[in-house]
Amino acid sequence: MPKTISKKKNNTIKLKFDTWQYAPAPESKSAASIKPQYDLFINGEWVKPSGNKYFDTINPATEEKLSEVAEANVADVDKAVSAARRSYEKVWKKMPAKERAKYIFRIARIVQEKARELAIIETLDGGKAIRESRDFDVPTAANHFFYYAGWADKLEYAFPNCATEPLGVAGQIIPWNFPLLMAAWKIAPALATGNTVVLKPAETTSLTALKLAEIIQEADLPPGVVNIITGAGSTGAAIVNHPDINKIAFTGSTDVGKIIQRAIAGTNKKATLELGGKAANIIFEDAPIDQAVEGVVNGIYFNQGHVCCAGSRLYVQESVAKEVIRKLKDRIESLIVGDPMDKNTDIGAINSRQQLETIHKYIKIGEAEGSEMYQSSCSLPAKGFWCRPTLFTNVAQSNRIAQEEIFGPVLAILTFRTDDEVIEKANNSPYGLSAGVWTDKGSKIFNMTKRMRAGVIWANTFNKFDPSSPFGGYKESGYGREGGLHGLLPYLNLNPLSP
Repeated sequence: MPKTISKKKNNTIKLKFDTWQYAPAPESKSAASIKPQYDLFINGEWVKPSGNKYFDTINPATEEKLSEVAEANVADVDKAVSAARRSYEKVWKKMPAKERAKYIFRIARIVQEKARELAIIETLDGGKAIRESRDFDVPTAANHFFYYAGWADKLEYAFPNCATEPLGVAGQIIPWNFPLLMAAWKIAPALATGNTVVLKPAETTSLTALKLAEIIQEADLPPGVVNIITGAGSTGAAIVNHPDINKIAFTGSTDVGKIIQRAIAGTNKKATLELGGKAANIIFEDAPIDQAVEGVVNGIYFNQGHVCCAGSRLYVQESVAKEVIRKLKDRIESLIVGDPMDKNTDIGAINSRQQLETIHKYIKIGEAEGSEMYQSSCSLPAKGFWCRPTLFTNVAQSNRIAQEEIFGPVLAILTFRTDDEVIEKANNSPYGLSAGVWTDKGSKIFNMTKRMRAGVIWANTFNKFDPSSPFGGYKESGYGREGGLHGLLPYLNLNPLSP
């Protein structure tokens, strides 16, 4: 990185670091095939929506139309659920577990084979940088199918002394931030445990789920085992309220999660809800500062803050606060914001105009509350939905930007003096999905993790995922776990065996 040296009046030397200008390195769109129009995937076939309604899905980086996607109504949801029920009763639950495993494994291999295409579609449709789609989203999605393919014929070892029984038909609703990964996250354990699926992706990012439907066809999965239908909130509500659904799996906002809870109250439907978050990332004075700063950047900026577990609250011990803030400002100044298809890009486009408006609203709230804002000086493209990486200092614990989920590249920085103080502050949130601790002392890590009310706590790292690790939250971040052996349980009835 080049530097400019200048002298101030008091003869102190200031180093100004300039970002290297990289030559453009765009990923080619030619490796991806996007149809001009997509129907509903029901019973192994592409079916026209009953209402003959379609909506546009656009590239948030250019605002260009990518395709038209079918809008499913109540009648379409009923068709999908009926197909899933028939397949469950006649084929899937009767199939030997090792045969089910072969299908799941086949899906995993095809996802691997089509990884480049899937990454391109994910980036075009969602706006995230191609590096994230290519290096994290798609490989992790394939890994989830591989992992649960291995569990399909081993349920007796997962739950010893119990007879396992699938629930039936699972209704699954996924968000826009990780479309393919969330689909794999939910479909794989459902199939491994013998359930059939009706899945609805977010209306702004449906394309990789629909590409997954093509992969499911190619894998020759029995018709009706997985049905993928598209639409907005009314389509999701029809899935939740359908009387023949046995299980709801939802990832999304806390407000919608509460609506789902009320809707299924008094029914026999099981549910797992992975909802909002406001993760606390804690840096102690003995932490490896440069590593911690990079972890903070990874936790909130590289993914544009579009993960519910984003470390959007940063607590820094007072003695190192100035150093950490200075390094953070320098680091976000070096981040490249722009074309998501360029391999040099660190931060891509915000997923939708509506989400961008929400982020800008919270930035204005932060300024109005008296916090000091710092934004990268990077230039933004003329078209598309963009937000500069932003951080706030002098933030109070009661400020809205420290309490409410923003879902954007906005970091609130607070300080602390003692372990007890930061524990109290970190736990003082309606959410409890994830957290991070940065320190050189293992004893401090164990003390913090024991006392923090968060479902996942990373130590000296952040946003690391593995199919074998369970994920889920406390309080208003939802209930139930997805991933790992724990992710099998919500799709099963367990009946203790007689001694």
